[in-house]
Amino acid sequence: MPRVSNIELLKQNEQPTLVIRVRTKVENLPCLIAESYGKLCAYMEELGEIVSDLPFVAYHNMDMQDLDVEIGFPVANPLPGKGDIKPGTIPEGTRIFCMYRGPYEEMAPIYEEMQKWMYENGYASAGPVYENYYNGTDFPAHELLTRIVMMVRKA
Repeated sequence: MPRVSNIELLKQNEQPTLVIRVRTKVENLPCLIAESYGKLCAYMEELGEIVSDLPFVAYHNMDMQDLDVEIGFPVANPLPGKGDIKPGTIPEGTRIFCMYRGPYEEMAPIYEEMQKWMYENGYASAGPVYENYYNGTDFPAHELLTRIVMMVRKA
């Protein structure tokens, strides 16, 4: 059974990013994420830059057959893009987050729990959902650690 820690509320400043934004089916996502992180890391090395926080995927919708996602890294300062790599930002604002440990394919109940928390606490969705990855697929599925972040506003 997936495990979630408490859902917490926080406010964050705008965060510059470097991203690759694509549309894809959910079954293609793992390969696309790995490929995109590889491109982003090579470009950051070319620039002589390093990331400033955990890698992420931002979900602009939840249509599993036509996902609109940004795959990227937070960076300390705005950086130029190159080809399909674009500068971006994680917007300033209020959000809720929780830590999840377990297989990616078992995250749906966590999303439902977070939606319920929003409703019960007078918040509504206000933007993309971010998943930050603390470790990767080289770990056993039951040890995968993900921070799920939802942009919110008072309803």
